[in-house]
Amino acid sequence: MKALVQLGYGTPGRLALRDVGTPVPRSGEVLVRVHAAGLNAADRLMLRGDPFAIRAAAGGLRRPRRDFVTGRAFAGRVESVGSGVEGLRVGDEVFAEGTGAIAEFARVRARLAAPKPAGMTFIEAAALPVGGTTALQGVRDALRVRPGQKILITGASGGVGTFAVEIAADLGAHVTASCAGRNAELMKSIGAEAVVDYEKQATPGEGFDAILDLAGNYPLPVLRKALAPGGLLSLSVGTGGHWLGPARRILAAKLTGRRASSLVARLNRDDLSALAALVVEKRVRPVIDRVYPLAEAVAAMDQIDRGRVAGKVVVTVAE
Repeated sequence: MKALVQLGYGTPGRLALRDVGTPVPRSGEVLVRVHAAGLNAADRLMLRGDPFAIRAAAGGLRRPRRDFVTGRAFAGRVESVGSGVEGLRVGDEVFAEGTGAIAEFARVRARLAAPKPAGMTFIEAAALPVGGTTALQGVRDALRVRPGQKILITGASGGVGTFAVEIAADLGAHVTASCAGRNAELMKSIGAEAVVDYEKQATPGEGFDAILDLAGNYPLPVLRKALAPGGLLSLSVGTGGHWLGPARRILAAKLTGRRASSLVARLNRDDLSALAALVVEKRVRPVIDRVYPLAEAVAAMDQIDRGRVAGKVVVTVAE
């Protein structure tokens, strides 16, 4: 099968489309013929191999294991079913988070594959895992956003941020989006009541009941000052060098205040289904920046690597 293989750590130049063996589903797994794969910031971290701890998932500290296929979010049709699988059959349309997504076939644990609603395209479904689940768990669970609250979302125009803005607005919150000024109109179109251009404003404002920090653009003291008394802060980013990555900033936030938490998304089929329901009900829509064919998958990863993305980048694989 054709797949986007990571040959080493570094730039998108370390990626190549190669013919590799088709995976075989093991007990409790299904094999999916991939129709679309969604790219995420996590794919860039894996490509760069930075922080170093992430390299364990690629199978090697100095270089990824042989034929390591990149990508973690995909949608397609079940091609074959391993032993012990219940509730999924050949031909079922699903979407999931799993390894080796940018390929003609991907193997995933059946309990992590959610049924794709008939009213949703494969491109939309592929955009939901990782980015959508991270946003849902951050807004709903970590920050416990309620109607009428003021919430600040940094990095709001990215793959996680666009979902976070929409979910928070759907929950009835007053959303302030922090992003580059060129994306201001996009933010307003998906539910943000106010937009802060982080390139021009040193502070995002004050009086926020909750802050979801997806970008790390503001120092921790600035975010602390922006919180209302009793407000919650959830962080998913930070600069801690090759070894600590975001951990240093997250740890510092926890040490300086009890109401700070780290945002680490959990694999969860129920949350995928909850996101799908929001899309079908037209309460949330995946913001798609650009769609690439599999033949241009390296260019898709280059766009993710450069960071100039408004929403999601998706690679189409099968017709």
